[in-house]
Amino acid sequence: MARATNSDGTRIARKDRRSVSPFKVGAVALGLIAIVVYLGFTKEIPFTSGFQVKAVFRSANSIRLNSPVRIAGVNVGKVVDINRYKNTDSALITMAIDDAGLPIHKDAQLKIRPRIFLEGNFFVDLRPGSPDTPEVRDGGTIPVTQTATPVQLDEVLTSLQQDSREGLQQVLTGLGTGLNSKPTAAEDATQDPAVRGKTGGQALNSSLNYSVDALKGVAIVNQALLGVAPDDLSKLVTGLAKTSKQLASREVQLQDLVTNFNTTTAATASQSTNLSASIRLLVPTLTNANAAFTSLNAAFPNTRAFAREILPGVKATPASIDAGLPWLAQARPLLSTSELGGLLDQLQPTTESLAQTAAGQLQFLPQINTVNQCLTNVILPAGDQKIADGAVNTGKENYKEFWYSLVGLSSEGQNYDGNGQYVHLTVGGGPAAVTSGPMSGGSGDTVYGKFAEPPLGTAPKFVTKLPPYKPTVPCYRQSLPDVTGPLAKGPPDRTGSPPPAAASSAAKPRSTGGGARR
Repeated sequence: MARATNSDGTRIARKDRRSVSPFKVGAVALGLIAIVVYLGFTKEIPFTSGFQVKAVFRSANSIRLNSPVRIAGVNVGKVVDINRYKNTDSALITMAIDDAGLPIHKDAQLKIRPRIFLEGNFFVDLRPGSPDTPEVRDGGTIPVTQTATPVQLDEVLTSLQQDSREGLQQVLTGLGTGLNSKPTAAEDATQDPAVRGKTGGQALNSSLNYSVDALKGVAIVNQALLGVAPDDLSKLVTGLAKTSKQLASREVQLQDLVTNFNTTTAATASQSTNLSASIRLLVPTLTNANAAFTSLNAAFPNTRAFAREILPGVKATPASIDAGLPWLAQARPLLSTSELGGLLDQLQPTTESLAQTAAGQLQFLPQINTVNQCLTNVILPAGDQKIADGAVNTGKENYKEFWYSLVGLSSEGQNYDGNGQYVHLTVGGGPAAVTSGPMSGGSGDTVYGKFAEPPLGTAPKFVTKLPPYKPTVPCYRQSLPDVTGPLAKGPPDRTGSPPPAAASSAAKPRSTGGGARR
């Protein structure tokens, strides 16, 4: 056990010893206990206010100091001050908010709500607002448009004065009469046939038969209002709150809007007949619109595919434009008056002449077309025919034999006399006598000759009647001539008098023996 001693080692007497008195120790202990108890119950550091926010309410509504402030039922602060707001009937309530209740945004909503029976009094229900709006600073004020107070029973009773109660009684009496009384014949005449003769209550009950479809549509609308994402409805409410706040700050403009709306409604009501006619015409319009929308929906996949395909080209368009700018800079001088612009001025008269020539071709080309059809359909097919010439058949086309005959005549016409070149037709001697018949040309002489053998005939058969001549029928519609014809035996047909040209060109003597052939 240690003992108290002096510096020289001698023991100090008990009465001379100095230490803390028991009273001081007890006072310090009581102070520490009081601090711990205070912090345990108040849960705040004294002489500090923390984060404070103010809100304007239409009425303090029995709210008291230290009334709790709750978010979703959890205490996050308390009321620290209640004052009158700027000499009005509204109340300015100051609240201290813990860190658990922060942050608070500028679209926050506050309501004074009653606490449960065992708690008594009221509390402030705080909704901190949406995260995408700015935060309220320390000491900031939330306007009265974002606060609400509950309706108290005394307020209801105060509103129901004698005249109000009498009016309410009359309303209830009229409602009961309307629901239970039978309609008169005059009233039934203007009603829907489904509710004629029924009381108001029965008609309302009948309307419930249509409530299934109506409520189904309402349910679909409500489901659509929820949106497709979790925060769609909250964003909608936030947007409506912002809109309502802006509308509340512009009362004069709203009054003007309502006045103008009344004027517009009155003007619309005066045109009810025309509106009814327009609505009736909307039915076929909507039908056609639905068909058009269906076609558009069917075209959208192809449009989207086209848009995806054209995106690379669109992205390359700026680069193409940049690359084309130097060319445009060079092309601008080329198109000036001293270059191509002047050339165009010189070409203008020529262009006019070409236009007139093109107009003239409209009459010339059909004539050329008719000639081409004549060549294609008649002349060329006739020249391509092959003449069946019996034993001396050449197997060549008609046009080739024509050129062959010209070559033959050219060779035979090499003889000439004082009158020029001429063709000699000679035959060999023989027992078979042939005659040409009376010669044309006015002399009527007959030429005789002898062949070694009698001629077989002429091919084609010599006729004295020419095919009919049809000058009114276009050439391309004429039938093809028969250049072959049957092989003729015996004397030629001389029932008519053929023209000299026809007689000289139609006969084609042929012999099996020696002699000449023309």
